Amino acid sequence: MKLAGLRQRDGVTCGPTVAVVAGALLDPGYREALQTPHLFHAEQGRVHRLVNRLWPRRLGTTPVGVARAISAHSPVRYRWRLFRGLPPGGRDTLSDVLSAVRAGRPVAVLVGRFLPRHWILVVGAGEGRLRCYEPSSGQVREVAIDTFRRGGLTGLGFPTPFAFVLPRRW
Repeated sequence: MKLAGLRQRDGVTCGPTVAVVAGALLDPGYREALQTPHLFHAEQGRVHRLVNRLWPRRLGTTPVGVARAISAHSPVRYRWRLFRGLPPGGRDTLSDVLSAVRAGRPVAVLVGRFLPRHWILVVGAGEGRLRCYEPSSGQVREVAIDTFRRGGLTGLGFPTPFAFVLPRRW
């Protein structure tokens, strides 16, 4: 699936957009149903309404909501976990994230500065780098794995990971 150019439809649908793209990567039938820009945009709205029944949509999408939306198109259930901290307090090895992505399962990441604010999607890994889909620009950017571990992300909206939505052990 060509990700370049697939953009979120407004300022609060980064989570649903990431969930739709992840679902399309995991489910060929779903991917086929989203071939036109109109259907892709409409699906973002449908997913946003579906996963945010109690949470106000203007506040974005919760990790639980993104996990539920991705699980709907995945052969394995998705769950969420917190980022395990920046140095000096901790270092997240990202081993579960790397295992998932290397097995062909995308991982959603909630990023922000002081508060979580934006969703991105890790779609590939290799040579010490992660390939990340950024929904507001519709671009796939490469980021060093060590940069992810330390924070300081650039080109992905915000510098700090807060949470991951990834598959349960398969």
